[in-house]
Amino acid sequence: MKRRAATPDDAAAIADIYALFVRESAVSFETEPPDAAAIRARIEAGGGLYPWLVGEAEDGTLLGYAYAARFRDRPAYRFTVETSVYLRPGAGGHGFGRRLYEPLLAMLEARGFTQAIAAITLPNEASVRLHERLGFEPAGTYRQVGWKLNAWHDVGLWQRALAPARIPPGEPVANSSPGFPGEGDRA
Repeated sequence: MKRRAATPDDAAAIADIYALFVRESAVSFETEPPDAAAIRARIEAGGGLYPWLVGEAEDGTLLGYAYAARFRDRPAYRFTVETSVYLRPGAGGHGFGRRLYEPLLAMLEARGFTQAIAAITLPNEASVRLHERLGFEPAGTYRQVGWKLNAWHDVGLWQRALAPARIPPGEPVANSSPGFPGEGDRA
């Protein structure tokens, strides 16, 4: 798998991967799959502060993506990010999620974020296992907070420290370079 920074041109392939999770599972609490234009806007909104990464097969097919987003809108949360990873059906179980997540976490640490939060619809053993292998620890559970596919769903929160929490903290800094450590690297 080749890893690289996502570009707005990846939006249609990302939307294609994500649509299955939106339509057929409770993994995402969105109820209508966003189209390529909406995904493009999300990628662009991240700027250099909230990275998006993709993994490609040798033939250029997108196997998955990982990204970071603002955790909450209030200013005191600006040192914390929410992270996610999605893989195309059939791409799981090959270590691709980890290979996308590791550089994402390194980029977030380099930007000065102090905490990463992952919200996981439960049950989801594969996602829990991936996050815990990457150093995330359970931080709590929201009970029956999402109604989707005719059922109530719990959301577990997992948290991982990134950069040290200094006093006073330095502001997270956008990276103007679209690349990341290990760009172009293959598994």
